[in-house]
Amino acid sequence: MAGNAVIGQSGGPTAVINQSLVGVIEALSAAQKAGKIGKILGAKHGVRGIVNNDFLALDNLSKDLLERVAQTPSSALGSTRDKPDEAYCLKIFESFKKNNITNFFYIGGNDSADTARITAEMAKAAGVALNVYHVPKTIDNDLRTTDHCPGYGSAGKFVALAHQGDDADNRSLPGIKINCIMGRDAGWLTAAAALARVEENDGPHLIYLPEVDFSEERFIADVDRVFGKLGRCIIAVSEGVRYKADDKKSLLAEKIMSGGEVDAHGNRQLSGSGALADYLTNLIKEKLGKVIEGRTGKAPKLRVRGDTFGYLQRSFPTIVSESDAFEARECGRRAVQYSLTAPEGLSSGSVAMKRTSDSPYKIDFFPTALSNVARQTKHMPVEWIVNGNDVSAAYIKYAKPLVGPVPKPGKLF
Repeated sequence: MAGNAVIGQSGGPTAVINQSLVGVIEALSAAQKAGKIGKILGAKHGVRGIVNNDFLALDNLSKDLLERVAQTPSSALGSTRDKPDEAYCLKIFESFKKNNITNFFYIGGNDSADTARITAEMAKAAGVALNVYHVPKTIDNDLRTTDHCPGYGSAGKFVALAHQGDDADNRSLPGIKINCIMGRDAGWLTAAAALARVEENDGPHLIYLPEVDFSEERFIADVDRVFGKLGRCIIAVSEGVRYKADDKKSLLAEKIMSGGEVDAHGNRQLSGSGALADYLTNLIKEKLGKVIEGRTGKAPKLRVRGDTFGYLQRSFPTIVSESDAFEARECGRRAVQYSLTAPEGLSSGSVAMKRTSDSPYKIDFFPTALSNVARQTKHMPVEWIVNGNDVSAAYIKYAKPLVGPVPKPGKLF
């Protein structure tokens, strides 16, 4: 009798993670009709649902329901940040044996890929017949091997449109505005703010990413230059900016935060606080004010505001990139295909994408070993960062097809 399959979702949700879920379900349903797969189960809250035997039956769901789930942001099965150790994996295998599960599909980012790797390696060592496929997702776009990650295009579109709206607001009531954006170790999502620009002098005027050293003195000088020229300034800052790019302990957010939550993977929850935006806002008020006063002899009254986008970036409905939605679903379908056919000997692995053309934009899908993805971070190329405070045309060329078109604002002056 054919073994059963289980699907789980893990880590931070995205606007298209359910596209991947539906892609897996669709492909498994076809395999089920062909007698290659038994039951299709969904684990509630990822591996936690597996060890608790908390499953949903995903067989015979209506096409209408699946399409509505696919169009809905966030994780329809619920998520988790549990990191399995050996004891945890043994409980997973007990559950798999009890439920006759031979195929496990895990949709998530770096840490989820690591969970898939640990599970696959321990299953092999224990002689457990199990195929494990990781389906990529992350708004951070920081998975290695793949050209980009499902979830990034839609989150990038949100960031770009939010900055376009913020720029219009800032034009009407000029001042200095700081937006802090997700990205602990990689600046991909913050960089997407640059796609808001349609004309010269559109914001954001300054962009700061974790891949280069951050200097408070240089930051104030940059803001002074832009503000002096335009009388206003929009700034996009990654939550992971640090004084030394190669030192994770030099995070500005770590410097100014005390306490805070740390998940099972050792990540401090940066986006749950507005501390970084507040710190930079006060820094500008204090230091830029003194610079201008020293130059003019008059203390300025600066209008400075800061926002932390936080979780808003992940699951905002309607602002979804078309290519992102298509690729997320296709990654789910390919995971099932690769799990059942084991191309290149990879009955366990991860789905990746390779760009074959920029104009027109085209990508190919391929399987890769879990070890190529798990626990590793793909950073923005340093050559795509200009003067430590902007991004290059090469990044724009890379990101535009992923995010899709943004509107051209109408201006009277």
